[in-house]
Amino acid sequence: MARVKGAMMTRKRRKKILKAAKGYWGAKSKHFKMAKQAVMKSGNYAFAGRKMKKRDFRKLWITRISAATKANGMNYSTFINGLKKAGINLNRKMLSEIAIADAAAFADLCAKAKAAL
Repeated sequence: MARVKGAMMTRKRRKKILKAAKGYWGAKSKHFKMAKQAVMKSGNYAFAGRKMKKRDFRKLWITRISAATKANGMNYSTFINGLKKAGINLNRKMLSEIAIADAAAFADLCAKAKAAL
């Protein structure tokens, strides 16, 4: 039986890494060893970034809700507490969208939250 050499798979693996490193600065896009390190590092950043994105959006929604509740004479924590006691189950994303798009509906929600407290 003939001996199998690894040249084809090695070339395929290297091309895959170099393709992923396309556009990187300097030798990171040309040399396999540096490209491999850069691709691994960028993969870690991408993984962490996907987690950070969720945190950042939640922070943004809370900030928007907080600003809208202050305009209605409440603060964020009492508003959320009032909504829970009133049995209104809206997530923060929807609350922030209501605060931006429909101020009258948000004022109504604030009134219901105050009444529940």
